[in-house]
This record gives sequence, structure tokens and C-alpha cells, in this order.
Amino acid sequence: MQADILFRNAVLIDGTGAPRQRADVAVTDDRIVAIGDLSAWRGGVAHDCTGLVLAPGFIDPHVHHDEIVLTDPDMTCMTSQGVTSIINGNCGFSIAPLTVAPPFPAPLDIILSDEVPRFASFGAYRAQLDAAPPAVNTACLIGHGTLRINTMSDLNRPADAGEIAAMRASLDAALSEGGIGLSTGPFYPPARAAPTAELVAMAEIAQAHGKLYVTHMRDEGDRVRESLQETFQIGREAGCGVHVSHHKCAGLANHGLSEITLAMIDEARKHQDVGLDTTPWIASSTMLNSGRHRQATRVMVADSVPHPELAGRDLADIAAEWGEDLDTALARLLPATGIFFVMDEGDVRRILSYPHTMVCSDGIARGKHPHPRVWGTFPRVLGHYVRDVGLFSLEEAVHRMTGLPAQRFGLTGRGHLAPGHYADLVLFDAASVAEGATFEAPLTPAHGIIGTWVNGRAVWRSGAATGARPGRTLDQRTGSIAGASV
Repeated sequence: MQADILFRNAVLIDGTGAPRQRADVAVTDDRIVAIGDLSAWRGGVAHDCTGLVLAPGFIDPHVHHDEIVLTDPDMTCMTSQGVTSIINGNCGFSIAPLTVAPPFPAPLDIILSDEVPRFASFGAYRAQLDAAPPAVNTACLIGHGTLRINTMSDLNRPADAGEIAAMRASLDAALSEGGIGLSTGPFYPPARAAPTAELVAMAEIAQAHGKLYVTHMRDEGDRVRESLQETFQIGREAGCGVHVSHHKCAGLANHGLSEITLAMIDEARKHQDVGLDTTPWIASSTMLNSGRHRQATRVMVADSVPHPELAGRDLADIAAEWGEDLDTALARLLPATGIFFVMDEGDVRRILSYPHTMVCSDGIARGKHPHPRVWGTFPRVLGHYVRDVGLFSLEEAVHRMTGLPAQRFGLTGRGHLAPGHYADLVLFDAASVAEGATFEAPLTPAHGIIGTWVNGRAVWRSGAATGARPGRTLDQRTGSIAGASV
């Protein structure tokens, strides 16, 4: 019995939520070929995993790495925390299809730089990823906000019938080329004027492809309940599943509202397909001029194009140094991203522990001082919330990071350790795993991640990237990899 890699005597957590077991795992090429007592097997490489957990590689269902996978293909911010697959194109903004020239309106300008080539079709973007793959597997939603930017000269009004038809046709083409769903962001200026009917019209195309409507809702603060109702309505009228991105209750006045919002989701789930993800942090991050600074107890500057030297500083301190009010100082920093302390720890724990919540980083890797969630989200859950707080079991945490998002987004053959499945794996020490990234030092790799393998190849090992880039472009047309059977 011969394999390319043998993981011996591992504490196996398989991604289903089932209890851990002690077992060996054999990998040949890009697949798991056997699990159990494999003492008779031999491997080209054998790893003694005594005392260590072997789990499916983590799946991050909500990131903004559309461009970073091209410009920083080692994707160390992901592989160093055990992430093997990511879903881009969130909050209504995707890198493709994009037909307009820069400068781009916010927040597209914080996801994309002016220098990287544009992709007029999703197929062209996919071809580039296939030709020069990153270290991680990638899937991509198609952004309604991007389609609006392509189609409308005036974004401050509802789309007319002709514009909706054009956006629907563009979405249909992109989903046919491998986009895994529709994302919307009516919270943001490019889509803020879009009425519910426009969102329903776009969601109908997602439904026709059997794909999800994924949304950064219109409001996550004072009107979070109304925004949830709108999301449920869109799903009912279009007949598609809906997914609430990075669910939160932002602002002091809304702390504690998660008791109500989760009850609303519970009730809606009795009648329709509703899912959600969240981040394990009390601070969010988005464009600095989002309005969130009025709800936050503290605001940090993550990145500023005109003042990069101020990244990592508090907005209040910058305003005081300049002798200006917050709004004036903020305007001088634009375009910029910020970190906003707007959530309550009780809400974070309540949403995280809700049985149907999956874990996401909502990572924006641009700049020298991003939110620590870019590098530390998954180890933070495993270390702080599982080991230290005891919010739920390690098996449950792994399920929220693997099997649950794989099932939700149709990533067949991933998120579950089983013979025949892809060898996306993470080996970690449950006793020491923790985020290294902090708000003061956000680019620090995690502790306790021993190794990460994507499609059977090591991408992170011994505290460093290996340089291997075996990632593949995932979709739902051919069992998650174009041209491959599963």
C-alpha cells in the first residue's frame, strides 16, 4: 500500500461535526485515498501527527481577495491560518466582469488598484487564475454593485428596465462561466439607490442557475431588522436561497439586538433557505467614509492613499493633531479604509454560537495595517472561543469552517475528510493554536498551525510559505473543478 503522503496517528476531526478519532490518512496526488489504521502503508513523505489535529482545510466564505490572488499568489495571510479555499466577490463588488476604467467608486477602489488589468468577463478572470493559480482554491460571487457601475452613468437612482435587462444578461453570462452566486451590497453608495424590486430582478437570475443570493444588507445598525426582512422578501420573491454576510448589530444603540435578529432568522428558516456567516471580532472594517465612525467607540485608519504614514493610527488622534473635527479629518484621508469598534462582545458570541453560522474573515488585505482578521480569524475561533471561552466544541468549530461552508456553497469534495475527497488539509496544535495578529500588529502569522496542504501539496509548513501554488478555481458546474470529475 503506497501513498505520496502519510499522516500517522493524527487526532482526526473530519468536518462533519462528528466526534474526533485517532487515525492515519493517506494522500495520493490531490486526493485522500484511505483513512484508518494504515500501519501497513508506506509513503513518500510521512508525518508523525501524535497529539496534533488533522482537519479539512478551512474555507473562508467571505473575503475581498479578488485582486490579491493575482498580485500576491502565495496568499500567506490565508495559508498561515489553515485556509485552503476562499470565496471572493462579496458585498456586491467583484473584480469581474468589469468594463469601466479607473478611478473606481468606493468601495471598489479599496478592493482593486488602478494598475492591475481589468477583466471584461468572468471567463477572462477565471482563465487568468487557471493560467497562474494562487496557493489557495478560489471561487467568486458576481457583484451587483460592479454590474451597476458597468451599466449606469448615474448610480444615485434605481436602474430602469433597460439597465436591469443589461445587468441580468451580464450576470447570466458570468454565472454560466463559473461564478458561484450573486452578491449585493445595498449598504454601499453604488447600490444604495437600488430598490428591493431591482434586487429581486437580479436574484431571479441566481435562482435560474440554482445559486445563492449573498448580501451585505442595506443596514446592519439601526435598521438591521428591516434589512433582514428585505433579505427574506428577496429570497421569497425570487425563489432562491439567501445568505446574510458578516451578520452583526452595529452601534451602541443596537447592542443586544442579536437576540431578536437570530430569532428572526430562525423563524424565516422554517419557510425558506437562509444562511449566514460572521467574524469573531468586535470591530468591523470597510471604507473609512462608510458612516460607521458615527456608531463606533473607536476608529483606526487601516489604509489611506494620500496619507499611508497614518495607517494604524486612531482617527480621533489624527483629527486632534490636525486641529479638525472627525468628518474633516476623515475627508482628508480618503480614499481610505478604517477599522470600526461597533459591536458588542455578547452579540459576537451569540451570533457565533448560533447553530447555522459559519466563520468568515471578511478580509481586505490592502495596506500595511489591515484588520487583524485578515491573518487571525480562524485560529482566534479555535483558540480563544473554543479553548479559552468554551463557546462550542472543537468539532463544532471545525464544522463551521469546513463542512458547513462547503455544503452551503456547493464546493463538492471539499470540507470533509473522506476517501476520494480532495486533500485540502490543516494540521494544528489544539493546545497552542491562537491568532498572532493584533490591532497593533495585524500582519503577524497565527500560532499553532503546523502545516497547510492544498490539493495534496504543502503551501505552509514550519512557519513559512513553501512557494507552491496548487490552488484551483472552484465552481458548481463540474463538481467544483472545471474539467475534473468528483
